[in-house]
Amino acid sequence: MAPPPPSDPAKIQQIQQFLTSVLSQRGPSALPYAETTKWLIRQHLLTLISSHSSLEPKTATFTHNDGRSAILLQADGTIPMPFQGVSYNIPVVIWLLESYPRDPPRVYVNPTRDMIIKRPHSNVSPSGLVSLPYLHAWVYPSSNLLDLASQLSAAFSRDPPLYSQRRPQSSGSGYARPSPSPSIGSGYSRPSPSPPIGSGYARPPPPSYQQQQRTDDAAEVYKRNAINKLVEMIHVDLVVMRSAREAEAEGLLSLQANLKRREEDLNNGLQEMAREKETLEQELQVISMNTDVLDSWVRDNQGKSNSLLADLDVDSAFVCKETMSKQMLECTASDLAIEDVVYSMDKSFRDGLLPFDQYLRSVRLLSREQFFHRAMAEKVKGMQMEAQVASIAARLQL
Repeated sequence: MAPPPPSDPAKIQQIQQFLTSVLSQRGPSALPYAETTKWLIRQHLLTLISSHSSLEPKTATFTHNDGRSAILLQADGTIPMPFQGVSYNIPVVIWLLESYPRDPPRVYVNPTRDMIIKRPHSNVSPSGLVSLPYLHAWVYPSSNLLDLASQLSAAFSRDPPLYSQRRPQSSGSGYARPSPSPSIGSGYSRPSPSPPIGSGYARPPPPSYQQQQRTDDAAEVYKRNAINKLVEMIHVDLVVMRSAREAEAEGLLSLQANLKRREEDLNNGLQEMAREKETLEQELQVISMNTDVLDSWVRDNQGKSNSLLADLDVDSAFVCKETMSKQMLECTASDLAIEDVVYSMDKSFRDGLLPFDQYLRSVRLLSREQFFHRAMAEKVKGMQMEAQVASIAARLQL
């Protein structure tokens, strides 16, 4: 498929519309190029056509050496070749393969029926395949079709790839043996008046030349097939190796994530244990101080036990050394005494010994008194705790 032949002023616009149309197709009819590179392919072709109007973008079927066929883009036309002061047009076809622009395009010289390929040629095989250092050193994304066309023109100027030949005369026996004119690269100063290069497509050459070219083409095809087979095998091995390495990398990344998570858990556990250790050490210090106080009291009162048991007065068994302790003792004793009285009144009421109204009045009065004793005990307890904390702090400073 090719765009309609446009007029010269509208040619670029027609080509832009054609490229946009074929590169935006989806589904089975889509061209086999990567979506991320289609815009760059369009730019390469537009830049090439803008500088070389003799080239025209088309879509055609390309058959690979292994027999696969695919519809690909091509730039079909002529490349100018200045030689000995005269500009010639070399017919070429530039195929953009599926991997373009990451890989170089495939370039063929397309001789007309009045031309044959020069043999041997440093850059063109007998089948027309062009080989240039620029193609071998193709670098994505800097390499492009415009620079390739300049390299083709320069290479063909140094060594023209085509001969012009006179048309064979008809006879009763068929083709006449070709009589090629001197090579463009020989010593004459002007080319023979043969039809212009690039005027049409090639017809089959005479049988003798066709047989020799077929033998050379078969060897070239066998060589390309061998190279492509080797490249395919290497590609398969690389894909398998890459998949294995990716799976291994995934496993290592997962293991790294698990180890990092466990490291965080261990760090949190260590911090928690350090805080718990600090709390236990503080409690141990309090217990040690209380133990020292109790040991001191036991040593001071160890010899008094026998005499105290002889004439023990319960009311004077405990002597408070400070006011708050005395208040605490009195409040606690009053609370417990009221608790015993209420219990006794409860039992008398159940046994019918205490009238109900007297029971309620007495319980109300005792409960009110018990509330005040308990409130006083809580207040004294808080003051004792503050005094104890201040005492501990003073000891730690010493």
